[in-house]
Amino acid sequence: MTGTGRASRKGWIEGWDPEDEDFWERTGRRVARRNLAVSLLAEHIGFSVWSMWSVLVLFMSPEIGLGFTAGEKFLLVVVPTLVGAALRLPYSAAVTRFGGRGWTVFASLVLLVPAALTAYFVGRPGTPLWVFLLLGAATGAGGGNFASSMTNITGFFPRRHQGWALGLNAGGGNLGVATVQLAGLLVIATAGPAHPAYVVAAYLPLLVLAAVLAALFMDNIDAVRAEPGAQREAVRDGHTWVVSLLYVGTFGSFIGYGFAFGLVLQSEFGSTPLEAAGYTFLGPLLGSLSRPLGGRLADRWGGARVTLWTFAGMAAGTGGLLYAASRQSLPLFVAGFTVLFLLSGAGNGSTYKLIPVVFADRARREVTSGGDARAAFARARRLSGAVIGIAGAVGAFGGVAINLAFRASYGGVFGGIAPALLCFLGYYAVCMALTWAVYLRRRDTGTGPGREDAPLPAAPEETARV
Repeated sequence: MTGTGRASRKGWIEGWDPEDEDFWERTGRRVARRNLAVSLLAEHIGFSVWSMWSVLVLFMSPEIGLGFTAGEKFLLVVVPTLVGAALRLPYSAAVTRFGGRGWTVFASLVLLVPAALTAYFVGRPGTPLWVFLLLGAATGAGGGNFASSMTNITGFFPRRHQGWALGLNAGGGNLGVATVQLAGLLVIATAGPAHPAYVVAAYLPLLVLAAVLAALFMDNIDAVRAEPGAQREAVRDGHTWVVSLLYVGTFGSFIGYGFAFGLVLQSEFGSTPLEAAGYTFLGPLLGSLSRPLGGRLADRWGGARVTLWTFAGMAAGTGGLLYAASRQSLPLFVAGFTVLFLLSGAGNGSTYKLIPVVFADRARREVTSGGDARAAFARARRLSGAVIGIAGAVGAFGGVAINLAFRASYGGVFGGIAPALLCFLGYYAVCMALTWAVYLRRRDTGTGPGREDAPLPAAPEETARV
């Protein structure tokens, strides 16, 4: 069956088949790229709202009537990270039921209320901590937008282009961390540290814009619909949890460092709000831009190889941070964190590239054993979408763990960053070993992908690299 791309009466495009090269060149490419552009913008804005607390805590001081301790400020960035992580799985499932267009409109508009309330209360001296914790939890819904957007975009693009498309979509969303931090820097530099509400208020019209553009220019496609039990089947698959653990190390590092970097600079080096804001946006910016690069490198060299190199670099960067902290060298410290952002972004792209390829590889093995090719690859696509949602949710919890580690490290007997960094270094070593053992070591059992240079039967429409 070839792709038709015909709209049904319910507003869903039926017969969407991007693997059909004629359909892709004739219609699919244009429609997919239009949806990618709008989805990327909406995800970017939602990501900014989710991560705005990494900026707002830099403003909070006794001078504006919000004199919270370092531990309380770390708690304020933990809560939205936790909620955003928890919502990723239901958001991923929701887009398969309501479609990319419908869910993007809802997900953008639902952030208006907590954003408006945050803009109001953050400008009121004496507001208690619990109010900000509730608002942080509500704005955490912006973190779920990532999972719904990624699940949606997976259905639009053929497997041979998914590394690029997912990397670009995710990188544009991740860029929201740098954007809101740059907005915070501009507010502090121009209006001073007494006006955090300006940062939040700037996003209110942008949320409306995202909803309007999604309603006008996005589509719902039947390819994104999940068959009943897809997530349950994915949960029982071992590769789901291997990839999720790797994603904890890449995306968890990116979002955890993105939320905590400014606070770490204040706690470790006594940086002023302006100094901290001046450094914080650079790392997330480079990490976001490197994510599509990671996807591109994975398309060429294989997701497993690029992921392994990434974790090796992140381990070395963490060692550099330990040295910089022991020497109290701010330039080396900032440089080390910048390297970690850059590598974690590239690792995000390469790790996500593993997901569709692992299941396509399994489908080819089923076909070689006499299975039906179309059924095998349809199942692979269905599982890929489910695993993307699960891995995205689990990976985001890595950001929670990083912020909790920083909070415990600075609040404990050490009173410094070294214990947290040693924990991260150990986890990166585990991820390196896991990547090699599961995806790079030659396997003779046939139960998983072998080495990337091992001969495999060709798939009907692609030759993929693990």
